[in-house]
Amino acid sequence: MCQSPEKEIGHYPITLTEAGQQHPLFSHFGSPLTVGHWHNDMPGLTDQATILATSEGCPRQIVQYGNFVYGFQCHMEFTADAIEGLIQHSEQELAEAKGKRFIRSVEEMRAWDYQQINEKLWQFLDKLVEKRND
Repeated sequence: MCQSPEKEIGHYPITLTEAGQQHPLFSHFGSPLTVGHWHNDMPGLTDQATILATSEGCPRQIVQYGNFVYGFQCHMEFTADAIEGLIQHSEQELAEAKGKRFIRSVEEMRAWDYQQINEKLWQFLDKLVEKRND
């Protein structure tokens, strides 16, 4: 892990790279795709790593490290309950980040529908299992 150029908290779009657009496990994502974020770091890279998605605030949102090894910086597993827990335990972090470029308000985060990204994640995982079983 290393520091991302921007702190991202809330929901913002990611864009698939050319490699991501051609990758069969991401064919259902669409690009751009708005996903959850709560980070100030990004995945490190190896010589074999391929960046599959980026965002305006972070150049490494999804990285493939091997046939079955992927790193997601974005948080497609977020639910309304998970966001509420993060909000409740991150008052100081949110206060310090308020007004920065990629920081959503608490009200915006509470109002957003996380189910859409959950479904995209489950589809990715289903495809990954199918690939593994081939």
